[in-house]
Amino acid sequence: MRVLFIAAMVTLLAGCASNVMTDYNSATVFGNYTSWAYAPSQKNSGITSLDDARVRTAIERELSRKAMRQVVDTEADLLISWQIVPEERLEQVGVGLGFGFGRGNFGWGVSAPPPVREITEGKLVIELADRRNSEVIWRSASRRYLNESQSPETRRKLIDEVVAEMFSKYPPGLN
Repeated sequence: MRVLFIAAMVTLLAGCASNVMTDYNSATVFGNYTSWAYAPSQKNSGITSLDDARVRTAIERELSRKAMRQVVDTEADLLISWQIVPEERLEQVGVGLGFGFGRGNFGWGVSAPPPVREITEGKLVIELADRRNSEVIWRSASRRYLNESQSPETRRKLIDEVVAEMFSKYPPGLN
């Protein structure tokens, strides 16, 4: 019974872990912001990537749910920028092998570590800046990653989920 209780608690605590991290300027009055635009550096330069379109759609949907309106950047209260930051990690792709021999409390063993490969994944980061002073007032970064092996539908769902969770923490103090 004790093992079952511990397993249930671990599952509950793991479910409470957030998939995004947020940071913000605590001196900011977030209720003063009612309009937004993409930062000039975020504007299209002609070609829009697939992930760019997915992130833009998700951001626009979440901010419209917050009753914020999109305007031209010269009239906006907030300027929004985002990027997919590449991060590299190692992934185990097999199992290690080993053997040993011995008797009693003494023995010898040899083993080989499992093979690994380096994988590049992308972490979504969204920043909101006050247009008047160009200072970032809110930032959110995903703990879930995009990678090249994901299908287009999986990427779209992941981006939608991550952006929704990010903006569930905006404005800070209301959740």
